[in-house]
This record gives sequence, structure tokens and C-alpha cells, in this order.
Amino acid sequence: MSEPDPGAGAGAGAGRLERDDAPPPARCAPVLAAAFVREPAMAWIAGGSDRVRRAWFSATLRTHATLPGARRHLLTDGTGRPVASAVLTPPAAVPSGAARAAWAARTLVGCGPRALVRTLRYLHAAEAGIPTGAWTLEFIGVEPEAAGRGAGGRLLGHLLAATPAPGGVFLTTADEANVRLYRRFGFTVLRRLTVGPLEVTAMWRPAARADAR
Repeated sequence: MSEPDPGAGAGAGAGRLERDDAPPPARCAPVLAAAFVREPAMAWIAGGSDRVRRAWFSATLRTHATLPGARRHLLTDGTGRPVASAVLTPPAAVPSGAARAAWAARTLVGCGPRALVRTLRYLHAAEAGIPTGAWTLEFIGVEPEAAGRGAGGRLLGHLLAATPAPGGVFLTTADEANVRLYRRFGFTVLRRLTVGPLEVTAMWRPAARADAR
């Protein structure tokens, strides 16, 4: 599930941006909640509720941070305001039973049973086809006010270059408009699947030669 900056390529017009490669989940969650306001999968899960979407990202990133080797990236503008964020999961990493139970409880309380059930449906379908050894780009998004200025492209280019991924990088998107952008960064379509009303595209970017050594 991902929502890049659709308006620009890597670095185009992004201006002065500072990068944090180890931000706390609490700094990333609001950025992604704002970025995903119109993303189809998130709209289906959250039902269009800002409150539910914010609670969902808070619970999900808090759980994701328990994974050994999990990565988060954040871009801030010249004033220190976060404008873009990305979250990646290492190959074959899964939360512990306790972490999963805590996530389910937080999601149920903060988002309601519908959001919990729909999230599980999406994850069950999307995670079934992850290539062996691949990292997963869980989320990438840009604050709406900063969209179209290249922050998303810059962040995506950085994380692809900086992540040691001999098995490549995997992602899913429920927004067909994103597929063309990801192709520009070397992703290819693995399969297409239907989850509820969503048409989801699973994509994979093979490792560059240097990464595969």
C-alpha cells in the first residue's frame, strides 16, 4: 500500500529538504495519514474518516517499529516541518504474537471492527506473493501541501539506493495512477488482485547489480 508524490520525478523542484533515516513512528504517522487521505485502500479501510485514518497509522507504525531491521525515512522542509515519509519491512519479518495482538487491540479500539477486518483482508491478499528475500515498501507518502514538488521522488530514489536489498523491493498499490510512476523507478508488475472493491497491483523491483553481490 503506497502513495508516492505523483507530481514529479526524483528531486525535481524539491527545494531544500533534510532527511532523517531513523525518525520515531510518531513523526511519520501524521505525514502518512495526511498523504493517504484519498488513497483507495486507505479510504476503504478507514471509510473516509480522518480520525480513523490517523489512529490506524499510529497503531500500525507503532507495531512496525517492533520489527528488527525495520526502516523509516522522513523528509522535512527548511522549517523542520515533515513533508514526506516512507516505511520499509525487511525480508520475512513478522511481528511477534504479542505485537500482533497489541496492534489488533489498538486498531479495534481506535478504528473499529470494520477497519480491522478490512486491513486483515488486504494483508492476507497482498502478502501472499512477496518474492523470497524481498524488502517490502509498506508506505510512502507526501503531505498534500508539498505534493508535486519532487519530495516523493527524492525520497523513493534515496531509499532504493540506501536499502541493502539483494532480493529486491516489493510493494502493492491500489491506485492505478501510481503504477506508471513506479515503473520509472524500475518496478515491474508481478500480478493484479482484487480485494473487496479494490483492484490492487503488486510490483517488484529487482536488486541492482551492486545490491545483489
